[in-house]
Amino acid sequence: MKQDKTSVLLRIAIVITYSIMILANALANILPLNGQTTGELSDKYGNLFAPAGFTFSIWSLIYLLLLLHVFYQLGLFQKKKNPQLLSQVGIWFCISSILNASWIFLWHYEYLLLSVIVMLLMLLTLIKINTVTFDASLTRREVFFIKLPFSIYFGWITIATIANITAFLVSIEWGGLGLSDVTWTVIILFVGAAIGILTTIRRQDIAYALVLIWAYYGIYSKHTSESGFNGEYPAIILSILICLVLITLTIVLVAVKKLRK
Repeated sequence: MKQDKTSVLLRIAIVITYSIMILANALANILPLNGQTTGELSDKYGNLFAPAGFTFSIWSLIYLLLLLHVFYQLGLFQKKKNPQLLSQVGIWFCISSILNASWIFLWHYEYLLLSVIVMLLMLLTLIKINTVTFDASLTRREVFFIKLPFSIYFGWITIATIANITAFLVSIEWGGLGLSDVTWTVIILFVGAAIGILTTIRRQDIAYALVLIWAYYGIYSKHTSESGFNGEYPAIILSILICLVLITLTIVLVAVKKLRK
């Protein structure tokens, strides 16, 4: 009986925290918070790592998949119940949703250092969720409704964390230890790709890697389009292409390994 009550309370918490997250993100751009949209703030702290604006449309996919997960937590689409798994994921999902909403306010009111800290905490919650789903034996239905939403979310927050840290460094006019912006961007690109590749191999997670492809394509588009940097930094463009090739090869290797199982 006590376990059933806890399960009901967790479901209520999941719905409430998800709703708070969606509301905060909607109001951020409708009002907008502090008189600035999320995109305008990104432009304000512009840097060579930031992707083209269209790249952020992935949030629509993330929130849709998370909504499907919420429905799944409520009992929809379920054939075989796995309460322990749903409980483990649900608790961390609630925390990540609150952190997401908090980040929006910190970002819009330009508390950039605090926004970095919150983003890192969000990343940790997603690492935890993805560890739980990786260790579990999942049905195809569970892969779609439990694993996939958080794989894509995790992939995007991996890149968003790097971008958030970069924006903070721009805000404090960090000198770059004597290295140029181009050099640092190249370093960041390869570090980000290395983290993504290692995570993809370790987790055998193709969805995660596809998000990295999308993010790096967004950065490439920003650097090659006339409305962006218009090919001004060839070293960065070459680095992006190398990273895209390496990530793509990783996806192929993981896919082949999965097919052989």
